[in-house]
Amino acid sequence: MRREKDEPLYHISVAARLVQSHPQTLRTYERQGLLEPQRSEANVRLYSDENIERIRQIKRLTQDLGVNLAGVEVILNLLEQIEQLQQQIKRLRYEIEHGPRRLKPAAEPTVKQVEVVVEEGTAE
Repeated sequence: MRREKDEPLYHISVAARLVQSHPQTLRTYERQGLLEPQRSEANVRLYSDENIERIRQIKRLTQDLGVNLAGVEVILNLLEQIEQLQQQIKRLRYEIEHGPRRLKPAAEPTVKQVEVVVEEGTAE
């Protein structure tokens, strides 16, 4: 059975152990808006494999490259924009090669009959 990358699996203590960090570090990343774990009905943070990979990416940027958390936010936002643009390019290339997606036929335009009444005036 295959699981989705965004499936919430790990409690904060397990997630912290997986990335060799303190749970408070993960809370800080969340407070800074760098990470958004899902929450259970009891409001417990649950981390997915996608979250774990993002934490590892944050750690590489901060520890290996010396980037501060504000810089990490900028870098992650730019990486997301690049990914979106690459998807858009891929879609546009497909449309160039295979033609645009078929659209539903346009509805027949309705013609409304307009009655024009011209009143004759008397010139004095």
